[in-house]
Amino acid sequence: MHREIHSWYSPRLNKNMEIVMYGHYGPALLLLPTAAADYLEYERFLLIDAIAKYIDEGKVKVFSINSINSESWLNNHMHPRHKSIRHQQFNAYVYEEVIPFIRSKTSEDTPIITSGASLGALHSANLYFRRPDLIAGTIAMSGSYNLSTYTKGYHDEDVYFNSPVQYLPSLNDDYYLPLLRQGKYTYILTGSGDYETPEASRLLSQILHAKGIPHKLDVWGYDMPHDWPTWRAMLPYYIATHL
Repeated sequence: MHREIHSWYSPRLNKNMEIVMYGHYGPALLLLPTAAADYLEYERFLLIDAIAKYIDEGKVKVFSINSINSESWLNNHMHPRHKSIRHQQFNAYVYEEVIPFIRSKTSEDTPIITSGASLGALHSANLYFRRPDLIAGTIAMSGSYNLSTYTKGYHDEDVYFNSPVQYLPSLNDDYYLPLLRQGKYTYILTGSGDYETPEASRLLSQILHAKGIPHKLDVWGYDMPHDWPTWRAMLPYYIATHL
């Protein structure tokens, strides 16, 4: 399997950020780490191995980036407003740095689909719902789609606009909503086993349905906990059958 590591200094995050790329061609899959992990997390936990067949076949080209969750919502020593600002800086890094990098390694017409598990699912879904002009869809696994889950009671405008279950019900603009309604790759996945919260995925699905946004909600069984074996089953299945 072809593998490259790149890095650059991000002016939006004021730090060096790495990205790993797997494969040669295919739709671009952008992976967002789970919690405070790095760009190699999905490789360490063998999810890349689980989808290697599809990477080698050119069914998908994978890009995985660092999180900065330890510098925002998972940092207990940081003022909540600063966490919120850092989250917005991360969004800008993805939209204004990562997306152009992916375009440089694929093409302007290659669809970019975000994916992630747990907190990475929130990021992947949120990045898509906010900018469907840049991102074609999301495969979100085992997520909670309300950022307030992580803010310990803090709330401001940036928390609102990074919580899909908060801002989507009021989304009525003439640009982004029609793009979301044209989307073909919105998949909301969850298990029902230990530490999973399928009700969070069902709530997001209800909101998407009410807004006329096409998607698939897929609730897996009680044998699927909030853990890597679940995600190593989900992602290859969706790449094989839905991309």
